[in-house]
Amino acid sequence: GAVADDFDRALWTKLADADLLSLLLAAEYGGAGLDAIALCLVLREAAKVLARVPLLESSAAAVAVQAYGGEELKAELLARAGRGEVVLTVAANGRTGHDPAELAVTARRDGDAWVLDGVQTAVPWAENADFTVVPAHTGDGRTVLALVPRVHEGVVLGEQISTTGERLGELRLESARITARDVIDADGAWEWLRELLATGTCALALGLGERVLSMTSAYTGKREQFGYPVATFQAVAVQAADRYIDLRAMEATLWQAAGR
Repeated sequence: GAVADDFDRALWTKLADADLLSLLLAAEYGGAGLDAIALCLVLREAAKVLARVPLLESSAAAVAVQAYGGEELKAELLARAGRGEVVLTVAANGRTGHDPAELAVTARRDGDAWVLDGVQTAVPWAENADFTVVPAHTGDGRTVLALVPRVHEGVVLGEQISTTGERLGELRLESARITARDVIDADGAWEWLRELLATGTCALALGLGERVLSMTSAYTGKREQFGYPVATFQAVAVQAADRYIDLRAMEATLWQAAGR
């Protein structure tokens, strides 16, 4: 079964109170106006305690709206997202390739709205987020980002559970009409968002790896075999040293990516 039906709402409130949900947002939306490096620092620490919150997805979606969305959408959404009142996620798994034609969802313009069709799988926090940012390809070979409400005509959510117990969602769009205000059709928006998500995922992986190595060090320092701590055995020490080197290489790569 799933690890939990909901994310840690109490922790989410504390993150909002500490202004950690609005790090990348501009001051006019109540944010600190910082960059991806600041977000990655927080994500790294969050991963060390397995914080069950949509920090990466909601932060990345909000800053994508800030960078590429219309003024009306930004005014309506960003300050609330920074306060934790609106939770965002991104349908960045499944069929979300580099070529727009590889995307699982299609979008066509119909008057003052966009009509979405398709099935997006493995959406994190789909059952808990107020809006899911869905990449969709258009008939002319472009990619748009649609903010799809959790409860909306033509939107059907199905539960999926990963092998780790993470609760995911299958988002089925059946001629779902999304107002043009809530669709970002700026060139490069999806590529920019996908790169930020990848960088943030690296920060999570780094923090988790550092925590695991720390736990391993503590255990092997206390666990004895043949009268000696197993940490003193060459085979164990070499493995730990290799993992430390891996983590430092991951960290160097992370900061290179975050700084670009």
